[in-house]
Amino acid sequence: MSDVENGTKGNTGDFNFPKSSSSNGNNNTPSNKKKRVRPLNPSNDGGAKIIIALLAGAGAAFLLSLLLLMSRLESQEFENGLLNSNVGGAQGVDDTLYEEQQEMGGVLPLPNGAWRKQHDLMQQQQKGQQQIATERQSKLLEKIKMFKDSNVDKMNKFNKLFGANPLDPVMKDAHKELDRMQDVLEGKQKNDKPMKKLDLHEQLADAVHKKEEEKKKQKAARKKELGIVDNVALKQGDKVAVISDEDAPHLQPHFPPLPPHTMSVELFGEKIITDTLSHNKPTMAGIIAILQRFLQNLHQFLKDHRDSKAPTVINEYFALVTKYLVPLEEAYRDKPVFPIREDGSIFMSLGAYRDHLLGETLRQAFKNAASPDKLFVGAVVQNCFGIDVTCRTGVEVKGQDEHGRPITKISDREPDVNGIEQFCDDPEYTKYCDSGQIRALYVNETESNGPTTARYFASKLWGGETYFLQADAHLRFAPEWDRLYTEEAKAAKSYPKAVLSAYPPGFSEGDPPYKGGTVGTRLCTCAFSTSDVEHHIIRINTGGTCGENANAPTQIAYIAAGFFFARAEFLTDVPFDPFLPWCFMGEEIALSLRAWTNGWDIYAPRKNLIAHQYRPGRMGLPKFWENTGRVFGRPGPGFNTQLQSISLKRVKYMVGYKDTTKEALDDLGHSVVLTDFEHYGPGETRTMDEFLEHVNIDIENEKCGNIKWCNKCLMD
Repeated sequence: MSDVENGTKGNTGDFNFPKSSSSNGNNNTPSNKKKRVRPLNPSNDGGAKIIIALLAGAGAAFLLSLLLLMSRLESQEFENGLLNSNVGGAQGVDDTLYEEQQEMGGVLPLPNGAWRKQHDLMQQQQKGQQQIATERQSKLLEKIKMFKDSNVDKMNKFNKLFGANPLDPVMKDAHKELDRMQDVLEGKQKNDKPMKKLDLHEQLADAVHKKEEEKKKQKAARKKELGIVDNVALKQGDKVAVISDEDAPHLQPHFPPLPPHTMSVELFGEKIITDTLSHNKPTMAGIIAILQRFLQNLHQFLKDHRDSKAPTVINEYFALVTKYLVPLEEAYRDKPVFPIREDGSIFMSLGAYRDHLLGETLRQAFKNAASPDKLFVGAVVQNCFGIDVTCRTGVEVKGQDEHGRPITKISDREPDVNGIEQFCDDPEYTKYCDSGQIRALYVNETESNGPTTARYFASKLWGGETYFLQADAHLRFAPEWDRLYTEEAKAAKSYPKAVLSAYPPGFSEGDPPYKGGTVGTRLCTCAFSTSDVEHHIIRINTGGTCGENANAPTQIAYIAAGFFFARAEFLTDVPFDPFLPWCFMGEEIALSLRAWTNGWDIYAPRKNLIAHQYRPGRMGLPKFWENTGRVFGRPGPGFNTQLQSISLKRVKYMVGYKDTTKEALDDLGHSVVLTDFEHYGPGETRTMDEFLEHVNIDIENEKCGNIKWCNKCLMD
C-alpha cells in the first residue's frame, strides 16, 4: 500500500488542548496577508444573501443576535427602568420602585394599628418587587456578558481565518454600547445621557452594498480578461472550463473554494439540502452542505465521547453516519448522483491531511495537463487551522542517544498552509478556481479520522465528469498525463470497465521537473501483515514487469488507493464506504475485491505518468492517528489502534477471515460493523470465492500465493 498520510469541517474546533510549555506563543497569530474574496455567481435567493454570508460569516450571526438583544433592551428593560435616563444600577432600581409606589397613592395612615400591618405588607411587596428587579437585572447583566464574550471569540476566529472586514467598525460601535449598558447595570455609572441609537440595519446594508459593487467590478474584470460573456468562452486559447447552466444545472449555485469554512447552508439556505435529499434535485452545494452538517455533529460527538471506550465510540459513530450520511447514500443508490458528461473531463479526488504539497500538486496537475479546461478537482483539506488548539508537528527525530537509539520530539508549530489558497492566489491558476473547477471541503484536524473517510468525502465532490481519478496530494505529473491516461484506459481490453492502477515512482522536493515514461509497476503480490497494529490485514505489493514493448495494458490483481483511474461509472458500481473510520490499512484489498466482483478488471498502465512523494517517519510529518490520541485525551497511536481493530473487522468479514464470522462478531459485541454491509461488500457479477482463487489467496491459512498470470503479464 502507498504511504497515504490522509486522514479526515467539523468546522471550528474547541477542544482546548493544553498548550505545550515549548510553545513560542505565536502559533495562533493570523497572517498579515490580505485574503482575496472570490467573485460569486448569485444564488436564486439573491446576491446580497451570499455577500452577507461570505463577508461577515460569524459577524453576520453576531449582528443579528445584537439586533435582537438591542431590540429587547429598548422594548422591555428600558420601560422597566433598568436602563432609563437618570437611573443607574441597584440605586436606580430603588428610586424607580419608590416612584411607582408614590404613583399608586403613597403610604396612607390607617386607624387602630392597621397602619403598621399595611406598612409591613407594603414593605414586603416592595422587597418582592426589588427582588424581582434585582433578579431581572442580574440575568440581563449575565446575558450581556455572555453575549459579549461569545461573540468576541467568534469574531476573533473569523478574523483569524479571513482577515478584517468592513463590518468591524459597526461591531465596535455595538460593543461600546454593550459596555456602557454593563456599566449602568453594575452601578459604575449613571445613564445620564440618551441611549445611542445604532442603525445596524442601515450600516449593514451599506457595507453589503459596497462589497457587492466591488464584487461586480471584480467579476466584470475577470470575465473581460477570460473573454467570457454569458458563460460562453470567446477566446479559444483560454484553457478554462465553461459549462452552461443548461448542461450542468447541478453545478449552480457555485460553491466557492475560499474562504475556508464557508457554510453552504448559510449561503444558499436549508432548501439546498432538502432538494438534494428529497426532491431529486441534487446540487454540488447541497452535497457539500450535507457533508458539512455531518462534520458539525461529528465535532460535538468527539467532545461528548472524549472519555468513552473504543467500542462505544465505534457504535455511536456508526449511528452518526446512519443519521447524517446514509440519507444521501439512499437517495442515489445504484445510480449516479449527477449525469455523466461525455466530454472527456477528469475528476481528481484528493484527500490531503495537513499536506504542505497540496498547492504544488494542483499547480503541477493543471500546468502539465493537455486539457486543463477538462480537469476538475475535489479536495478534502484536513488542516490544523490553529483555532482553539495548538498545532503540533509529527514525531520528529532530533538525534540519537548514547545507545544509538533515536531521540524523538513533538513540537508546537504554526497553523498549516492552505494549499487551495496557494493555488487560487497564484495569478496563473486563479481562473480555474473562479470557473468552478476546484471544489473544496475543509475539515479541522480534530475531525480527521483516516484516509478512508477522506476518500469518501472527496468522492462526493464528483460533479458528473467522464473519468474518476483518485490520488494522494503530494504528486508530480508528466506532460499531457491526462490525455495519456485516457488513451491507456481505452486501450485496455475490458474498457469501459477497466481500472488503471499502480504504485508510482518516488520523488524528492528539489528534483528536476518530472518527465515520466518509465516502466509502470504491477500490483501482483500480497502478504498477511504480522504487525500487531495491523491485525493480520492483507497488504498488497508490487510484482514483475512487462518490459517496455507491451502492445496493450495487461491485467493485475489489485488496486492501489493512492492512484487509480477509471470511468465515473465506477462510483455507482463501487461506492465509497462511509463506515470505515480510523483505518489506515485494509482499504486496498477491500477496493480490489469489490471492484473485481462488480465486473471491473484491473490494469497496470504501461508507463508511469505521475510520481509520488513517499514519506518515511523520519520526515516528522503529522499523522492522523496522533491527532486521534490528542482528541480522545490519550496521546500516542494506541487509541487509534483500538478503534482501527474494530473497524477493520468489516473488511476482514468481507474477505472471509475465519475468526471474523457473523457469529464471532455477535459474540464480541461488534456486529455494528456490518451496518449497511450489503451496499459496500462484494458485488454480484463475480463471487468472493472466485476473487480469492483469481489472486491465489488462501484465507484459511492466511497465505498469499504466486499469481503467475499477473507476474508474467498473461491476461489481457
